[in-house]
Amino acid sequence: MTSAPRNILFLMTDQHRVDTLGAYGNALARTPVLDELARTGTRFDRWYTPTAICTPARASLLTGQAPFRHKLLANQERNVGYSEDLPDGTFTFPQALRANGYNCGLVGKWHAGTAKSPADYGLDGVHLPGWHNPVDHPDYLSYLESRGLPPYRISDHVRGTLPNGGPGNLLAARLHQPVEATFEYYLATRTIEMLERYAADGKPFFTALHFFGPHLPYIVPDEYFDLVDPSDVELPKSIAETFAGKPPVQRNYSAHWTFDTMPLEVTRKLIAVYWGYVTLIDEQLGRVLAAMESLGLREDTSVFFTCDHGEFTGSHRLHDKGPAMYEDIYRTPGIVRVPGAPAGQVRDEFVSLTDCTATILDLAGIPSAATVDSRSLLPLVRGGSPDWAPDVVAEFHGHHFPYPQRMLREQRYKLVVNPDSTNELYDLDLDPDELHNRYESPELAAVRARLLHRLYTLLRDRGDNFHHWMASMYDVGSLRHDPTLSGLDDASYTP
Repeated sequence: MTSAPRNILFLMTDQHRVDTLGAYGNALARTPVLDELARTGTRFDRWYTPTAICTPARASLLTGQAPFRHKLLANQERNVGYSEDLPDGTFTFPQALRANGYNCGLVGKWHAGTAKSPADYGLDGVHLPGWHNPVDHPDYLSYLESRGLPPYRISDHVRGTLPNGGPGNLLAARLHQPVEATFEYYLATRTIEMLERYAADGKPFFTALHFFGPHLPYIVPDEYFDLVDPSDVELPKSIAETFAGKPPVQRNYSAHWTFDTMPLEVTRKLIAVYWGYVTLIDEQLGRVLAAMESLGLREDTSVFFTCDHGEFTGSHRLHDKGPAMYEDIYRTPGIVRVPGAPAGQVRDEFVSLTDCTATILDLAGIPSAATVDSRSLLPLVRGGSPDWAPDVVAEFHGHHFPYPQRMLREQRYKLVVNPDSTNELYDLDLDPDELHNRYESPELAAVRARLLHRLYTLLRDRGDNFHHWMASMYDVGSLRHDPTLSGLDDASYTP
């Protein structure tokens, strides 16, 4: 073993609930590969996405910057006028790794820009654009043809009915291909080929495998579509959501995702298929990790597993993600295994996907000052007890339409500021399913004031101009600056 692991294998899924893994307490989960990674590494129990939307979260990973700073604020497919690519000259970690002698490659989902591809940031690999498995991509079609495998074909479509009477979004379907023909198997195969090339080259490497799943629609072969008995699925308690006292947009989003047009038995089946999809991915991760072992790379390779954000799968009568900052889509799995670090750790510090950026650079011995919203996780992974923030901030800017939100999550309470309507405050000790908005509860007035002041201060310190709205609309405590920015009326502000 070298004095420090040089190589990095970054495994990432899309729209992945934390409660689908055995390591996070799901007794019905069939995820032995990821469970073993957690057993031999460090599992983070409070790992959050900076924003529950694909492109902004992935751009935060690339840059180590919060979305408001890098300004990729929406997915290209639903963009309503935001930037679609990082500005030229933006710091990204793959370019820094390249400049320090690393081979860098990405297999799988990109979705971090429209005009610019992974190659523009120093990443080898076939560019696979889009938000879901691009089953018409020439490289995938060539893979099928060279192996005599059948093409993509689906049946048993699951969808509800939209408010306008039209068919809802496709939520799941049965895939008529053997597992070797699935896009997930194809991605794992291409990753193994990349590992083999990089191992033969001898230079340190960063290899990323980004699955497009288990993002909906859940399209999997029979053995995964029927793997979990729906009768064994316990429905999330937040199915009882009434949206009383909640921002009205949540009820509208529920109608958009057609929840109430489908029987609860269909919801159970959707959850069961989603878990089956996770198992399919877990098996493909097993193939990649086994190849890493057979190539003799384990003791010189740090391994990450995480995702861009979570998924509702019926929680709060919703699917997908959107303008609601619930734990279902903001708290995600996060596992890091570094050779030589303690095995089987469980950390409860509040950390972020964005922290991966500084951690990757730290592993490579590269300064991370440019990753201004990122902090290396290595002190935690190596068993230390560094001074760490007692909370985490997240943000949202819209999907389908602009919708600004900011969230502050601490150990017991969560505050969500929604300028359009109703703010939210949840007591996660008494209400872990976030069904009861306590923002107006008199007995929590002191908590509300404390969190508003804390969020305001954090946003102002990091330069997020959302704080201007808060200063004018809420009691955020004493101010040490002129919130009007004018400086023209001495009577308007007393320091």
